[in-house]
Amino acid sequence: MITKEQVLEVQKKWGDGVVKIGSLKENRKACEHFTKDFIDERYAYLNGPVVFKPTKCALEQFRSEKEEAVSYFIAGEDRKCDEDKGFALQPWKKVRFENSGIILEEKRAIAMGNYYFTDIEGNEAKVEFTFGYKLDNGELKIDVHHSSFPYVLNTIS
Repeated sequence: MITKEQVLEVQKKWGDGVVKIGSLKENRKACEHFTKDFIDERYAYLNGPVVFKPTKCALEQFRSEKEEAVSYFIAGEDRKCDEDKGFALQPWKKVRFENSGIILEEKRAIAMGNYYFTDIEGNEAKVEFTFGYKLDNGELKIDVHHSSFPYVLNTIS
């Protein structure tokens, strides 16, 4: 049975990885290498399908291939999706998860809530998330990732 502690640990590793990517933005080669390893370690692309809906995507909303995920995180001249700007290159100083709920099963877990990205000036961006994790050789890997900005009520009738 997957435990809550395992989910919290993998969330921390994901957040720390996003922060690390931004810290490497001045060394493109190291940044690319780390990001590709990060995607392999955190996501299940190597062992099955992944459904990924990043926050800042409008034209190419879904990222079912590893190269598309790399493009979203770090963009670059060879980016797979033209709209990508390199979300993880902000850089972020901290990522904090607040889970609204976690569903635990024997080989699968789902977490939903808000995560907060703090930039180097201390500004915090709130983003809603749903992550699905599957147990893969003893490791939790993301195979469902949806994130979006919170809904803003339109006051115009």
